[in-house]
Amino acid sequence: MTTTPFPALACPLDGKPLHREGGSWRCASGHCFDIAREGYVNLLPVQKKRSLDPGDSKEMVAARRRFLNAGHYQPIAEALARATLADLPAATTASVLDAGCGEGYYLRQLTAAASADGRKLAVLGLDISKWAVLSAAKQDPQPNWTVGSNANLPVLPGTLDRVLCLFGFPVYPEFARVLKPGGQLLQVDAGPDHLRELREIIYPTLKPQRTAEPQAPEGFTALPGDTVRYTLDLDGAEQIADLLAMTPHLYRASTEGRARAAALTALTLSIDVHLTRFERNCVR
Repeated sequence: MTTTPFPALACPLDGKPLHREGGSWRCASGHCFDIAREGYVNLLPVQKKRSLDPGDSKEMVAARRRFLNAGHYQPIAEALARATLADLPAATTASVLDAGCGEGYYLRQLTAAASADGRKLAVLGLDISKWAVLSAAKQDPQPNWTVGSNANLPVLPGTLDRVLCLFGFPVYPEFARVLKPGGQLLQVDAGPDHLRELREIIYPTLKPQRTAEPQAPEGFTALPGDTVRYTLDLDGAEQIADLLAMTPHLYRASTEGRARAAALTALTLSIDVHLTRFERNCVR
C-alpha cells in the first residue's frame, strides 16, 4: 500500500485539527463528523451550502465514471501523474489534495503511478458533490474521500506538497493557504481545440478561445507546464452521450444541439488540454 491516512484534516467550522476517534472525526471544540459506511466523511456544513444538493448530479457522476474508466483520458492522467510526482523526495510521504476530485479517476491513477515508482502518498480527494465522493469511495477505499468546498478547504494551513485542480474551480487564496512553501499547484484546463468537433455540432458558432498564458496567481510563481493533445475515436451513441453528460456542454447546448449529438453513432474528437504548474512562494 502506497497511501497513508491523510494527517491534516481541519474542522470546517473553526479550523482546528481533526482527529479520528472510532467512526468519527472530532476537533478540540467538540465538533463531530461521522464517517459514512462507505468510508468518506462529509465536511461541508449545511450553513455553507448554496443549494441542497450542490455539485455534479448522480447522473453526471455515473456518466463520467463510465467514460473515464474506459480509458479515454488515460494520456491526461499519465501526464498529470508524472508532473505530480516529479521533484518529490523519494524517501518521504507527500501530502496531495485533489480539489474537485469528481469520482476519483485521476487520484486513483496517481496512486497507481506512485506505487509503481515506490513512492508513498497521503492523499485526499475532495468534491462538493456527495454523489461524486460516494462513487469515488465505492471504487477505491484506499484514498481519503471528503465532501467539501474549495472555498473553505477542510485542511490545515501549510501542510500540502501538491494540490490538483482538474477541469475545476480554482480558489487560489485557499490553495496558497494549504500548500507548503515550495509546494505545487497543478491545474488542468481545456485548450482551444478541446472537443472542438463536438462543440461544432451542438453550438451554432464557437466562441473565440483565449490563448494567452495564464498569469501566476498571488503567492505563486509559474513553472514550466505541458500540453496533451491527441485524437480520440468514440464508437457508439452511449460513449458520445456519456461525454456530453459529464461536461457543462450538456446544459449550455440548445435542445436542437443536444438532438444532433444524440443522433451520432461515431465521432472523432480532438483532445487538447493544458497542464499548468505553479509553485507556492516562500512566506516572508
